[in-house]
Amino acid sequence: MKHFFNRKETIVTEALDGFLATAGSGTLARLDGYPEIKVVLRSDWDKTKVAVVSGGGAGHEPSHAGFVGAGMLTAAVSGEIFASPSVEAVLAAIRATTGPAGCLLIVKNYTGDRLNFGLAAEKARAEGFAVEMVIVADDIALPDITQPRGVAGTLFVHKIAGHLSEAGRDLPSVAAAARAAAKDIVSLGISLSSCSIPGQTHEDRFGADDGELGLGIHGEPGVERIALQSAGKLVAIMAERLAARLDPHSRYALLINNLGSVPPLEMSLIANAVLASPLAKAVTLTIGPGHLMTALNMNGFSLSLIRLDAEREAALSAPVGPHAWLPAKPVRQPVVVEMAKPAIRDAARPASRDAGAERLIATVCEKLISLEQTLNGLDAKAGDGDTGSTVATGARSVLHRLDTLPLADRAATLAAIGDTLGTSMGGSSGVLLSIFFTAAAQSLRGGAPLGKALLAGLDRMTFYGGAKIGDRTMVDALEPALKALDARGLETAASAARHGAETTMAMQKAKAGRSAYIGRQLDGVADPGAFAVAEAFTAVAAMFAPA
Repeated sequence: MKHFFNRKETIVTEALDGFLATAGSGTLARLDGYPEIKVVLRSDWDKTKVAVVSGGGAGHEPSHAGFVGAGMLTAAVSGEIFASPSVEAVLAAIRATTGPAGCLLIVKNYTGDRLNFGLAAEKARAEGFAVEMVIVADDIALPDITQPRGVAGTLFVHKIAGHLSEAGRDLPSVAAAARAAAKDIVSLGISLSSCSIPGQTHEDRFGADDGELGLGIHGEPGVERIALQSAGKLVAIMAERLAARLDPHSRYALLINNLGSVPPLEMSLIANAVLASPLAKAVTLTIGPGHLMTALNMNGFSLSLIRLDAEREAALSAPVGPHAWLPAKPVRQPVVVEMAKPAIRDAARPASRDAGAERLIATVCEKLISLEQTLNGLDAKAGDGDTGSTVATGARSVLHRLDTLPLADRAATLAAIGDTLGTSMGGSSGVLLSIFFTAAAQSLRGGAPLGKALLAGLDRMTFYGGAKIGDRTMVDALEPALKALDARGLETAASAARHGAETTMAMQKAKAGRSAYIGRQLDGVADPGAFAVAEAFTAVAAMFAPA
């Protein structure tokens, strides 16, 4: 795996300095003592309040430094990647932040963290500081283990303890609330890949068609290998196991955490799947989805739930200083607003039959659908590999609506096809073809013959799209084909389309469309749009060829 870094030895210190330089806050600082002592803390801290200190290995960003600020952590202590901070680093954080009100340490249940934070607490007590420690063990992946891991649910405890501290509560009550909260949290994660550590050789233990359920936030193996399947089914498996640990009569807050490299699009889809599962009945507040406690670049997510009462709900909903914390939000069903109707609209044309038009449209659509994989393959060499799927989607939509088209009225049929493609096809191809058919329909209504009307549609399409002959787009096949169709007939038009598509194979660079953005040469690769036009004209010509 590839990573952006300078030297392994300075990754964490450089990252923390970058974080502080861009945090936009005058209230965050770090202790000196780099690189051994890596502590980010509030420079505006009032020591008459309980200090809330947490931390652990780096690699979980924005945890832990990202949650330092008003209403959350007073200080965060960082170790190297996935390594617990030293006793001296934790002790330095306690000394820097703790006054008469005392200090609460919030620790994830890993041996290194327990030992280093624990010994630091003992040394601090020996120096006269009042220190309490809360251990969070929220992971339910291994049900029979005596020491469950502490994972993303720890953030609930950060938020609750930080809120109570900010409100001026004393150390015994803050610690008691934090311990009680920790006991009421359950978490479970899933991933489709393990994470890789910068500067270390990476071997992914995952197969192409599986993932792991219940893996930890340091890339340690999960409780079981799980077959790759739809997001809804994976979420259902997680929801079932989490629901078994919930009180059916209680309300819960749900934290949806990106473990590293899941795209935002997929995280929103996951959130939708969770809130469509039986688990949703218990959820009244959500935090996320987003990056909260990551595992470097792990392609996975975790779900954490905490049982709510009035105090916890108020604490989780209260605003905070750190931008990394995502506000708690009540669960809402999507609001649907009715689409506005056009102010002026032609009277809808009723469906009508025309056997020739029906056969022509069906032939073109079926041909384009059959080319889906071929066009995707061409596009993959010059774009993002989806032209075939986009074109096939539009063709299927037209074919599906064939019985509803006013086929006896050519202008109305062209307009209806334009509307269909503009709605269903998507991308630039959909809107360009929608412009083409819509403008052609208007020209036909104005009395132009079909050939001239189609050229009028091409004129509007190229005006808005900006492409011309020689730019390596579908225009290279469409323009000569339409000009030949108007002047010399269908067979000549098909030949002109094929020749136009072939010319794109000799064009080294595209000058329009998405392929214009790539730097490599395109010798020998036909433009997929031009190829589709040529194949469509050829299919129609064959349909009308003498027997």
